[in-house]
Amino acid sequence: MLFNSFEFICVFLPLTLAGFFLLGWRQLPRLAVAWLILASLFYYAWWSLWQIGVLAASVFGNYFLARRVGLGEHRKAWLVFGIVANVSALLFFKYANPAYGHVDRWLDLGWNWHHVIMPLGLSFYTFQQVAYLVDAYRTRESERSFLNYCLFVTFFPQLIIGPIVHHREMLPQFADDCVFRPSLANFNAGLPIFFLGLFKKVAIADPIGRYIDPAFAASAAGDSLTLFEAWAAALGYTFQLYFDFSGYADMSIGIARLFGIHLPHNFDSPYQSRSMAELWRRWHMTLMRFMRDYIYIPLGGSRRGPARQQVNLLITMILCGLWHGDGAGWTFFVFGLLHGIVLVGNNLWSRWREVNGIALGRWWDDGVARVLTFLTWCFGLVLFRASTVGSATDIWKGMFGFNGAALPDQVLAFLPFLHGWVEPLRQMPNLAKGTVLGLTEFATLMLLSAVLAFFCRNLHQLSSRQRVLLLMPTFAFAIQGALFAGVPAQFLYFQF
Repeated sequence: MLFNSFEFICVFLPLTLAGFFLLGWRQLPRLAVAWLILASLFYYAWWSLWQIGVLAASVFGNYFLARRVGLGEHRKAWLVFGIVANVSALLFFKYANPAYGHVDRWLDLGWNWHHVIMPLGLSFYTFQQVAYLVDAYRTRESERSFLNYCLFVTFFPQLIIGPIVHHREMLPQFADDCVFRPSLANFNAGLPIFFLGLFKKVAIADPIGRYIDPAFAASAAGDSLTLFEAWAAALGYTFQLYFDFSGYADMSIGIARLFGIHLPHNFDSPYQSRSMAELWRRWHMTLMRFMRDYIYIPLGGSRRGPARQQVNLLITMILCGLWHGDGAGWTFFVFGLLHGIVLVGNNLWSRWREVNGIALGRWWDDGVARVLTFLTWCFGLVLFRASTVGSATDIWKGMFGFNGAALPDQVLAFLPFLHGWVEPLRQMPNLAKGTVLGLTEFATLMLLSAVLAFFCRNLHQLSSRQRVLLLMPTFAFAIQGALFAGVPAQFLYFQF
């Protein structure tokens, strides 16, 4: 049941809100919390009933461990056991299939291995609970109410793709009686955020995806993409992922706000960044907060000298890449490694400029730096989308022109100066349906995406009044796309 589906918008969400506030109005807050937990479990079970068992085991196990870590004896041993257990479960579901496959091929064992299915949202709620265990150890405290803890983990707006929330951000809100009463202010704030996020998903991200998917499929099948196809595929995916993920983040925050719950900001116009370090801080902000607080800083952060800082940064980014991966190939490991190298280079460059007192001026910060940052991210995301490192390499070759350049002959008729070095084609089947109309529609979407991503303020920079003014037009476009565009497309981050 997707946020952009008919059954969610018109059935599940209204019924869940009605039951929650009805129980709150009858001054039954514990029943209201229980209702919201049951609704969240129903939402999760909609995908696959067996995955409820994994989620339930994780919730019960970590609640028990947190009590021992926060209040019991041998606290450090319980903490280590809890972290190992959570990470082991995550590694099993992510990497059991390729690991057993490699062992079977190397040793020719002939195992009849049944494919392990990755439970939806496992990466997110595992990290959330690992952070809770560590905080319980540091503060010598743990949540006494199992209902509140269960809602903290299973709250459906953030269960599948985050944000990864800290207990101190969520649990105090459940103790506030105002949460259980409907608020016009919360609806005025939540509905515009939800529908603007829905607009990003159904009006921008999904149409771009339908245009570029054939190009990546052709590359995975062994076809070489030419210059324009490769660049269109890479840029298209860069904007598709941006609006798909930021759309989900907005919808998640908007839905939670309808219940009176404030989720943390998770996406802050990253394509307006001036460096890769800044971009990562503004992209999936709660994940990067987790990586900083629970991996980078415990490794030593910047406390042990510049050389050790760069090693810690490289390790953190490799682990970030592996967290996104599914174990099927090396693409996410290489993605994390390359971004680690880029961030190390970014740190060294910033340090060198600071030591030598070099100020390049606004032309660099507002122009060149932004362009270089975006292009670096665009090149890196090819690994994020490609099925193999070989496929990504071939797309990169196409982006540098090693696979030639081709355009439909109808397009060349309008651009005669390109005839000398561009091969004419009757169609371009790997991109935008191979038609001039398709290419025109794709170019329009890309232009709209660039304007919104590079120059416009995000939802959290807009005032409440401005968001309300945007509500009606985005509501119309979003509902039309969600309800009449056929089967809703899944969010890209569902695979992680």
